[in-house]
Amino acid sequence: QVQLVESGGGLVQAGGSLTLSCKASGRTFSSPSMGWFRQAPGKEREFVATINFSGDATYYDDSVKGRFTISRDNAKNTVYLQMNKLTPEDTAVYYCAAHFRLATYSTANRYDYWGQGTQVTVSS
Repeated sequence: QVQLVESGGGLVQAGGSLTLSCKASGRTFSSPSMGWFRQAPGKEREFVATINFSGDATYYDDSVKGRFTISRDNAKNTVYLQMNKLTPEDTAVYYCAAHFRLATYSTANRYDYWGQGTQVTVSS
């Protein structure tokens, strides 16, 4: 099994930046594909970004493209989400997720492992 732990959430002002981290641990045969999702109160969980196992393919939701950057350090078993130019609409609980399929996915039901989430709040 894979355990995922997010960190780095907090309170920032609009226009600010924040970097989230997701540390993976447990018994893994290889580095998994990873994704970031977020869920605001009263809304469905939505896709943010994903990165493949080797880190050479990334995909972003249009709402964050150009502002967020997903990256990974396989030596540290860690995936990052650098968030810039934050707006109040980015306020949500952010979750990292993992799967061991070769393809990248933007739908939550394709991911097998999830972290506990970390709160990001952007004030206006």
